[in-house]
Amino acid sequence: MLNLPSVLPFHGCDLRYADSGGDGVPLVFTHGAGADHVMFQAQREHLRARGHRVVVWDLRGHGLSRPSAVPFTAGQALADLRALIEHLALDRPVLVGQSLGGNLGQALVRRHPGLARALVVIGATWNTAPLSRWDRLLLRSAAPLLAAIPARALPPLMAAASAVTPEARDDARRAFGGLSKKEFLQAWRATVALLAPEPGYRTPVPLCLIRGERDRTGNIASAMPRWAAAEGVEEVVVPDAGHIANQDNPEAVNEAIETFLAAIGARR
Repeated sequence: MLNLPSVLPFHGCDLRYADSGGDGVPLVFTHGAGADHVMFQAQREHLRARGHRVVVWDLRGHGLSRPSAVPFTAGQALADLRALIEHLALDRPVLVGQSLGGNLGQALVRRHPGLARALVVIGATWNTAPLSRWDRLLLRSAAPLLAAIPARALPPLMAAASAVTPEARDDARRAFGGLSKKEFLQAWRATVALLAPEPGYRTPVPLCLIRGERDRTGNIASAMPRWAAAEGVEEVVVPDAGHIANQDNPEAVNEAIETFLAAIGARR
């Protein structure tokens, strides 16, 4: 259900969002490329019921944050996310991001270490990981391969690659279908632009890493375990879930996030 009642006009786009309000620890959820805020419905309800202040939003050019007068870029998406946090006067929120949303969360924390109290990454690769020759080849070839796919074939193809349950695939197909091929490719290129190898970098805030056991997107299945080992954290591997684990198996992801918040003392 698309329901974002609030608007933040910013750089040629009305960014749409919903804020549950309250005095609980704030969490800001950012969806992946081609998706929208609906993907976090289960997490939104679960965490709001437990006293947290939950903010969901649609990235520009996605969902209800349309149209955008400027192209989607990594820099603009980061500016949008920071503007939303400042607009709501959120005190060091927990950033929760899936896929591109997770890459944006990493980049924002790297640029502004004091802005967030913690980072939850669901199904996203490690921004600062060293890239092998094979990784670089995959990144260079992905955009041309996606560009070669007929526009009407892209939503069902991406949905099938992202989810394993029928319900999650249906919603992914709906969301992907809301973007033009050009808009989706812009979002994909923005994701790649956020990858900036720096092997010695370590996340300066508590970190929670979650991936679906059947996630075959990019190098996530191999990069996230290495990332977890480098950071000294335990990754959460969600059974019966693909790239959008939070929709394929929402109960397991809800439990993982709630356990993490309790561990870092992010209670109401």
